[in-house]
Order: sequence, then structure tokens, then C-alpha cells
Amino acid sequence: MTELNASDLTLTPSPARRFSAAAMLVLLALILVWVVSRPEGLGLGWSAMLVAMAAGALFLAWKLWVVTGQRLILTEDELRQENGPVLCRIEDVAGVERGTFAFKPSNGFVIRLKTRAPRGWAPGLWWRLGKRIGVGGVTPAGQGKAMADVIAARVAGMGRID
Repeated sequence: MTELNASDLTLTPSPARRFSAAAMLVLLALILVWVVSRPEGLGLGWSAMLVAMAAGALFLAWKLWVVTGQRLILTEDELRQENGPVLCRIEDVAGVERGTFAFKPSNGFVIRLKTRAPRGWAPGLWWRLGKRIGVGGVTPAGQGKAMADVIAARVAGMGRID
């Protein structure tokens, strides 16, 4: 576990959402395998595609389960995954979007960056593409809203000269 300071804010995945998301992916894989095993047969090409999709769903379920066992930590300087990568530095944040019509994960928010960042993805927790980072998925709405507000306040505070 990572050592936290009193001023650090965390975003911890919800155990119920974590379980249900992984279970849905496993269920999808089982349904795909069941369709392939039907006696009517689909042909070799379709069967191979459905088996590959089932394997992909199982891989995603495993990856989601492992990744969502960690939390996101917002420090004074950065947003990072516990025992994982730094998602962004606060000085690189251009803004935060969490409105109804924002393209964001469930119960989450989007961080707009000033510069492009390498792509990354932690299923159910965050994604990063270009100048945007989506945070949320299997996380509680209240914690996500609080973290988005704190990031927005820190970014607004950086523009002032005292």
C-alpha cells in the first residue's frame, strides 16, 4: 500500500460495482461460448470469431478485477494510480468536465490536459487518450465529484498570483 498524506484524496472502486462489472464480462463470455456450442452450428469462421470474443471478454474481466483492486490518489502535485502510473500532473491540467453531456465514464469526470499524454487504460478505473483522461467507471459518484471539484479548484488556484 502507498503511504498517504493527510491532504491526499482517494477514489476507491466500489466493491459491488467491481464485482458486477467483472461478472457481466464473464457472463458475456459464457453466452458466447454457449452460442458456439449450439448443435445448429455457425460455421468455422463465425465460431472462431465468437470464441476469440469470449477469450477477450474473459481477459477484460480479469484485467478489470486486478486493476480495480487499487485506488486513485490525488496528491498536491499529481493524480496517480496506487502502485501504478501517474495519470497527470496538476500543472498540466487545463480543465475538468463532469457535466451531464460530457463524454465521461460512469460516475466520473474527464480531465483536459495542456499537452498530449501517452495512451493508457485501466478498465473500470481510468483511460487516457491524447489530451483527455477519463476517470471513473466502478467508482462511487460522491468520491468522483469531490475529486473533480478539488482538481478544478487547484487548477483555478494555480492561475492566481499572490
